[in-house]
Parts: sequence; C-alpha cells; structure tokens
Amino acid sequence: MKVYTLAEYAGMDTEPEILFWVGCAGSFDPRAQKITQALVKILHHAGIKYAVLGNEESCTGDPARRSGNEFIFQMMALQNIEVLNMYKVEKIVTACPHCFNTLKNEYPELGGKYTVVHHTQLIQELIDEGKITIEGGAFQGKKITYHDSCYLGRVNDIYEAPRNILNKLDGNLQEAKRSRKNGFCCGAGGAQVFKEEEKSSNDKKVNVERVAELLETDPDIIAVNCPFCTIMMNDGIKNEGKEEDVMIYDISELIVQANKW
Repeated sequence: MKVYTLAEYAGMDTEPEILFWVGCAGSFDPRAQKITQALVKILHHAGIKYAVLGNEESCTGDPARRSGNEFIFQMMALQNIEVLNMYKVEKIVTACPHCFNTLKNEYPELGGKYTVVHHTQLIQELIDEGKITIEGGAFQGKKITYHDSCYLGRVNDIYEAPRNILNKLDGNLQEAKRSRKNGFCCGAGGAQVFKEEEKSSNDKKVNVERVAELLETDPDIIAVNCPFCTIMMNDGIKNEGKEEDVMIYDISELIVQANKW
C-alpha cells in the first residue's frame, strides 16, 4: 500500500485528515519499524486519509531536552514547527509516547499548536466508530499483561484507551503489580536509552527488574504502547531466557494479528 508524504499531497492539491508522525525509533529501529507498519495497516483499513513527512521529518528533540541540551532541543523543535506550519498541519498521530508528549505539551510554547493523539487513542476511537473491528480467536486462552509506559501513563494520564483495546481481544488481560499511576519505567525514558545504565540500589538494570516483575503474572504476551518500551522489554526477556515463551507486542501489532491483515 502506498504511503503518501505531505509534499505529495500538496502536489495533488489536497490535504490528509491526519499526519502520522513516525519518530526516530519507528523510522530506523528494525523492531520499531514493525509497529510503524502495523499502524499504517490500521489507518489503511479504517479508510483514514493520512500522510507522513518522509525526509522532512526530524527528531522532535525530546532526547536532547531530557539529557539537558535545551539549545539543541529548541533548534530541532523550531525546525519541525516551521515545516508543520508550512503544511498547515492540524492533527497528528504518533505511536511514540515521547514524540506524543513533546508535540502535544512542549511545542505550543514555541508556536507549534496541534491536536496530537497517541495511536492507542486513535485506535480506540476507530473501534468505537466502527471503522475497524477486532476479529476473535487469535488470542483465545492467552494471558496478556500490559505495561504502562511512563510518558503515556504517569506523564499524560492515559490509562484506559490501551486497556479498552486489549479488552476487545479474546485473551485474558492481566495487571502487573505496579501499574497505572504506580507504574514502573522500562529504563529507556529521559534519554536513558542512548547511554549506559547507572547502577541502582539493588544493582539491577531497570528493564531487567521490570521484566522480572511482569513475568510474575505468567504472561504469554506483554503488551506495550511505546517503541522504546518494546526494545527494553525484548532485551529484558532475552536476559531471562524467555524469548521463546513470552512475546512482546505493541497494541497496534495485536490488532493486526487479530484481523490477520
């Protein structure tokens, strides 16, 4: 299926309903690219007129700001805002909670004011409107444990949309010991994914501790909503030697699997 850029839409003298902000992980990380592909399939099957920026998209600047380089953040943000405003973008969807938080909460003070939704919010909306359905059978008898990402959960108070979607599947949704407002980080936030881990009080890596906690629920699937969480959970599962027993999937991937798209 063809994915058009905003530049191509401009050449056709028409506008998309929504911009899909792919993000760095979704563009360059091989595992996160599968999440990008899953969301594209969902948008396609829902009949949503969408576009991407393609080569005109650059990092939101989130890692720079989190690691303390405010100058680089503002330089990247202003460049992105100039491009978005040039195309008169109004609504953005992204599968990355870090991009979501930055675009939604931090760009407005620099002149970038958009309606920004996380892909789980959009997917729930599409289900509620009947634009996509979830076929049964794919996860029957499977135990699914959901991991709240920090930037979607504790930072932006979005807890229900992902759970509402997972409850539409025919698996058994389980809660981790630490979830919702008491959720526990995967270890990648705050630009930590780009540097070596710091020693913790119990000398455990954060992602290893979190995965061990999730495994206490004896899941078949750990469901996530963030490409960085996906990476960290996969590494943690490998550390536990459970990569053949427990699968890590983004919620969008579960929708695609359920519908066999």
